[in-house]
Order: sequence, then structure tokens, then C-alpha cells
Amino acid sequence: MNLTANFASEIPALTSTIIATNKDPMGRSEQAISSFSDAVIYWFRQNFGKIVLLIVVAVCAALISKIVAAAMRRALERTNLPSASIFVNIVRALIWIFAAATVLQPVFGINPSTVVAALGVSGLALSFGLKDTIANIVGGFGLMVSKVVQPGDIITIQGTTGTVRDVTWRHTIVIDRTGNQLLIPNSILNTTALEKITEAGEAATTVPFTLRGDADIAKSSHSIAQVVAQTTKGMAMPSNPPIVQLQGFTPYGIKGQVVMFAKQGVIAADMQDAATRALAGQDYLVQEAELQSENDVDQAN
Repeated sequence: MNLTANFASEIPALTSTIIATNKDPMGRSEQAISSFSDAVIYWFRQNFGKIVLLIVVAVCAALISKIVAAAMRRALERTNLPSASIFVNIVRALIWIFAAATVLQPVFGINPSTVVAALGVSGLALSFGLKDTIANIVGGFGLMVSKVVQPGDIITIQGTTGTVRDVTWRHTIVIDRTGNQLLIPNSILNTTALEKITEAGEAATTVPFTLRGDADIAKSSHSIAQVVAQTTKGMAMPSNPPIVQLQGFTPYGIKGQVVMFAKQGVIAADMQDAATRALAGQDYLVQEAELQSENDVDQAN
């Protein structure tokens, strides 16, 4: 007999006692409380062993789950397998399923084979209701085993770029340069084209400029690189100095851009702002005000 059945068997006796005490106006509350206490004590005496077994199994499962999870994380770090929480979570789920199956029969009086049969019958309905969750779990496991995405990779998907932090049951956690945490469903990563880029490629940012047509190209390019490098010294990657690239000709001068590489933790917009402020007012660059003045003169003529 299981826990709930034992306690339910005491309810009729308790009810009859309470009805009997209602006929006696003297001390009916005390008698009812005493009868209820006796029923509870009797239930605990009858099921003490089952309660102890349930607690012991739960504590053991929690300890084993914690120890195995820590051991798996250390083992994954020493191998070439990606270290992601999805592997650890699968093992922890199996441990708790085994623990639940251990106590079903002796504590609750439920045959584990009955539960398995019931799950088999309702499995089709559950598969339809949980199809998105199942797709995310299978997709995440496939991504990690095939090493398409691993923690530490820098990816771009649907215009969003960031570093993969972890792959969980349902989603992949991606952190962008501003520190925002993006949760991308694993099924999307498994069915959508993504781009894996290098650290330097993810860190690259540009500031366009227009060089005067009569300016010394070599001298001006060196000056631009020097000014930007000095201004962004605390923001740029030490191993990747700014690069000046000339891209073509316009009616106002030579079109170009300076490419900078922001180090980890630096927002690209802040680096662009610093470089633009440093280049503003340089005599070898065409400024917006000058372009507007030339346009006005052309329209007047």
C-alpha cells in the first residue's frame, strides 16, 4: 500500500470521530485535534521506512548528479569535445530518472513498467505538444557533436554577431560586444546559414574619409594611421594597428577608409567616435562643410 492510500484509510475513522464529537458540545475541538494527531502519527509510523528511503534516494541522486556534473566538465575540458552544458544536463536527467524509477514501486506502489507503458501510449501526443522543445534538444546535440558551434566561437547569424558562451537544452547563448545576451533557439542554428569569423574580423570597424586630390597620398595615409593609432591606443588590439585603405576617386578627392580593430570589451561605436574626432579638421581631408560650399557654388553657376 502506498503513502497516499495509507493516509486515506485513516480518513473515515477520523471523520466518524469528528461527527461523534459534534454531538458533545464539551471539548469537541480538543477531541478532533487529538484524533487528527493520532491519525497523522499512525500514518508516519506505518510509512516511516518509505519516507526515509525516499529522502535517502533523493539526497544520493543530488550528490551523484553534482559529482558527475563536475567530473564531466573537467573531463570535457581535457578532451577535444566541446564543453557545453547540454552534455552535463543529459547525464543529470538520466540520474534523476533512474532515482525516480528506484522509488516508484517500494514507496508509491507504482510498477515502473506501467509508467513506461503509459508513456508509450501518450508519447505520440507529447511529441506533437513538445515538438519545438524536442527539435531544440536534438538540434543542440547535433551542433555540439558535429562541432559546428562550440563555446568560444564567434558567429554571425541573421545580422547578429557575438561570441558563443554555451549551448543549453533549448538555446545557444551568444554575447555581443555590448554585453547583451542573445538566446538563439538551437533549431534555428541547425537550419539557418551562419558565419564563423575570426577575432580580428569580428573586431574590425571602419571610419570613411575623403582625401584631397592634391594631397600627398603617402604622407597623408601615414598621418591618418598615426593619428588614429595614438587616439585609439587604449581601445585597439595591440597586435593589429590601424590600416588605411584607398578605395577610389570622387569629384571631391580620393575616397578611403581607416580600418581599426577593437579589443575585447570595447564597443565599436566608441572607437569610431574617437577616431572621427581625431581626424576632424585635418587639412588633407575634405570636410562636409567644404563639400556643401562647393555644391552651392556649382548650383549658382
